[in-house]
Amino acid sequence: MPYVNIQITREGTAPGRDAATSEEKAALIKGVSELLLDVLHKPLESTFVVIDEVDLENWGWGGLPAMEFRRRRATEPK
Repeated sequence: MPYVNIQITREGTAPGRDAATSEEKAALIKGVSELLLDVLHKPLESTFVVIDEVDLENWGWGGLPAMEFRRRRATEPK
């Protein structure tokens, strides 16, 4: 039985939004489940998908909190 854990930052996908919508989460669950069915022939009813939303201040890369990393990246010369 496949178990898939998706972690995303808790932020909106458009201005003024602060989280993924129920519809976006449903699409992730459907897409991942169908991928496992198509590739590994795992039945949809035996696939579990969990989405964890991580507060943005608890996320980082490049040795920096996510927002600082993005800010620096945005100001770098192209």
